[in-house]
Amino acid sequence: MSCLRTASLVLLATVIAFTSPARSANDPVVTPLMMKELADIAGKEVIMITVEYPPGAADPVHRHPAHGFIYVLEGSIVMQVRGGKEVTLVPGQTFYEGPNDVHTVGRNASSTRPAKFLVLLLKDRGVDFFIPAE
Repeated sequence: MSCLRTASLVLLATVIAFTSPARSANDPVVTPLMMKELADIAGKEVIMITVEYPPGAADPVHRHPAHGFIYVLEGSIVMQVRGGKEVTLVPGQTFYEGPNDVHTVGRNASSTRPAKFLVLLLKDRGVDFFIPAE
């Protein structure tokens, strides 16, 4: 099995584990868009996903062992990493999470409208991109 195919299967398994099995209508929806090994940066890969927050949805406390770049596409989201300031973002605004940050707040700012954002993660190849945290 090719390295790319194995990495794609790892990504799919991670996404399925994050969004299943007891998924409710208020859970975030994660959609994988791209996974690319970086030939000029040994051992690194990029993952691109979208996250859709239904009205009132929120993420559990977690971390990404990656550099995470977030771009809001629709709606309004609230983000915070441990030790940082809580911010509310609207379409066109960005947020950054470092590989050692714990994402303590990630939620839809609205209880009536959905929100959607693009996430680009630069990470070590083969490492899960979502790790539950306290």
